[in-house]
Amino acid sequence: MNKINSLFGIQYPIIQGGMVWCSGWRLASAVSNAGGLGLLGAGSMHPETLREHIIKCKAATTRPFGVNIPLLYPQIDEIMTIVAEEGVKIVFTSAGNPKAWTGWLKERGITVAHVVSSSRFAVKCEEAGVDAIVAEGFEAGGHNGREETSTFCLIPAVRQATKLPLIAAGGIATGEGILAAMALGAEGVQIGTRFALSSESSASDAFKNYCLSLGEGDTKLLLKKLAPTRMVKNKFRDAVEVAEDRGASVEELRLLLGKGRAKKGIFEGDLDEGELEIGQISSIISRQQPVAEIMQELIESYQHTVNKRFDWL
Repeated sequence: MNKINSLFGIQYPIIQGGMVWCSGWRLASAVSNAGGLGLLGAGSMHPETLREHIIKCKAATTRPFGVNIPLLYPQIDEIMTIVAEEGVKIVFTSAGNPKAWTGWLKERGITVAHVVSSSRFAVKCEEAGVDAIVAEGFEAGGHNGREETSTFCLIPAVRQATKLPLIAAGGIATGEGILAAMALGAEGVQIGTRFALSSESSASDAFKNYCLSLGEGDTKLLLKKLAPTRMVKNKFRDAVEVAEDRGASVEELRLLLGKGRAKKGIFEGDLDEGELEIGQISSIISRQQPVAEIMQELIESYQHTVNKRFDWL
């Protein structure tokens, strides 16, 4: 049996990324009900909001789901307590040291996966005792690793560095992409952008429709002095590029970013002043679909590609 299916108790080794302002209970439960693993995105939720989404997700699905928790979250102690109190069995951590919480979570019977952007950090995950690793290439939307390593380079490097169950992320949105990740050594995939633009995503329709119109090159990795972030072209991104081109300091960039930019752009749909985060793969996604339809297409296109005869072999 596939390692990821076995570890999480799911039908297909497809994990929905726990994305800020996109990954509420409707999206997570829809992915879980379709046979994948849905994740609630705690990064954009106040503690009690997260509790509410966990409760609603438990009511909407009898299948496994989890919570994605950025370890830099300011109220991390409260978030972790809520996760344990509500009986969440799967946690994906990111943006921090896996040693900080992995032991605490595992003592409470929680399966832990951690997101990395390099094989060096994958080794640290293994040392910390995590159950699985998500290796995310810089094609992904939102916050990225400083290494800027592409998924096709990252997956074989991480596979060579660790024997832990490996989940590929970044630039995967099709069955063909899933097969490619598997061929490079992954046992599962994490998909963000395609689910962020689904019907059940909590992102605004204005954000979804804009991202569905993007072409190649319409996203760019910026804010590297703060935290590298892949953003969509708009008025705010233009201002960031101008500031970075003239050598703006960390303090200037932090002031320009301000607070609530991602919420303004993704959740509220301000396409001019919001921080619009989406992956490079958005350029091949052109329509909004329900999760069940997306999952069916992923599975069918994967099987079709597996069964396809390659004449050059």
